[in-house]
Amino acid sequence: MGLDPAVREFLDTKPDSGDPDDSVAVRRAAIRKGSDALFAAFGAPVDAVSVEQDILLPRPDGDLRVRVYRPGPAPGLPIHVFVHGGGFWLGSIDERVNEAMCRDRCRRAECVVVAIDYRLAPEHRFPAPVEDCYAGLLWAVENAPEIGGDAGNVSIGGISAGATLAAATALLARDRGGPRLRLQLLEVPALDLTLEQMRSSGVGNDYGVTVAEMELCRDLYLPSAEQGRDPLASPLHAHDLGGLPDAHIMTAEFDPLRNDGERFAARLDEAGVAVSHHRYPGAVHGSLALTDSWPPAQLWHDDVVRALRETHAR
Repeated sequence: MGLDPAVREFLDTKPDSGDPDDSVAVRRAAIRKGSDALFAAFGAPVDAVSVEQDILLPRPDGDLRVRVYRPGPAPGLPIHVFVHGGGFWLGSIDERVNEAMCRDRCRRAECVVVAIDYRLAPEHRFPAPVEDCYAGLLWAVENAPEIGGDAGNVSIGGISAGATLAAATALLARDRGGPRLRLQLLEVPALDLTLEQMRSSGVGNDYGVTVAEMELCRDLYLPSAEQGRDPLASPLHAHDLGGLPDAHIMTAEFDPLRNDGERFAARLDEAGVAVSHHRYPGAVHGSLALTDSWPPAQLWHDDVVRALRETHAR
């Protein structure tokens, strides 16, 4: 299946990683502006939900901000922890695309969504963002009654680098005896920062994500390239995947990172973990944002909501 014209237009409009001679702060600001403009052009906004509240979690190494979305005043709702993407050095819970996704999932899956504004590289390198996500998960569980949630009915999910962090957080929860998660929802995940899977995908550099850009993200995030085999940096390299929560993994046909998710799905299955995986035809790494211009993007989000509702109903 080839690219739909709407997807090709999106790729042609999408900003690159910026001028390497500019500071990280300048590049971040430009890319954030471009991200919001892209969503305005291609995505469908979602109205605010009943409660949207930012909370600062005091920590010795810097406060952590989370945003709680509640669909209404009902208590005891499922909790979904959301981790945004951005290559570990970009992104925010304030981005329009992330707000829309959290609102949509909160309302249609009837759950409390806790979005984590983890610290970004290179100011905060690995494993700081992983620890932030784990701290956010612990906070959500420990404060479940106050946010209208059920501490025994919790899932975690993320997109791209956020999926990397979500999978790593699931590993931490297992290994530290932390909260028992019902699901890890991994959308276009980057799970092998050695980039071996990416290089062998057979997908070229014309689909919105290039090897060079991923090398940049990796080098900003990891103190050394050798840490690309650390399971918390690259969950695909974990020796043992047994005992992890069920997984729902979503990959895109024209995404050079698709092998990461597909190999992870196979390994989870081999380890006895219940896993569902779907590769979306015609999709690229960022096309899940095209909810107002490409109907399969809305199907993607319908599938997310269905997976959350089914998981949390068990």
